[in-house]
Amino acid sequence: MGMQIGSGGASADPEVMIEMNMTPLIDVMLVLIIMLIITIPIQNHAINLNMPTGTPPQQLKEPVVVNIDVDFDGTVLWDGVAVNQNELEVKLQAVATSPDQPEVHLRPVAVVPYKSVAAVMAAAQRLGVTKIGMVGNEQFLK
Repeated sequence: MGMQIGSGGASADPEVMIEMNMTPLIDVMLVLIIMLIITIPIQNHAINLNMPTGTPPQQLKEPVVVNIDVDFDGTVLWDGVAVNQNELEVKLQAVATSPDQPEVHLRPVAVVPYKSVAAVMAAAQRLGVTKIGMVGNEQFLK
């Protein structure tokens, strides 16, 4: 049982490898991640809607419908007649102040710029029109 001293000979003793065992560290990190995932509360993105209850009453008469078309160049048509922004606002004000508001159907062409449609919708909202809807949305599905 002698030891060889020197650098030239082959040693029978294997070299000691000094490296850290990563398995326990990885196990602890996985447990911490699982605990973190379990303890995070579930995010519920809810929007409160006031939905009507029961059945709606039968309408005695058909509602009056106003058609507003927005053409490809931004031209606004009120029941087929071209109107400018001032005339549109006067007509929308008349609709908003009537005791039984007519339904306003907004029908934009598929290639109209968004700002033209948004201007009509903003004017209607600002003046107090409550019965407004987009008609012909199936053209935008393509």
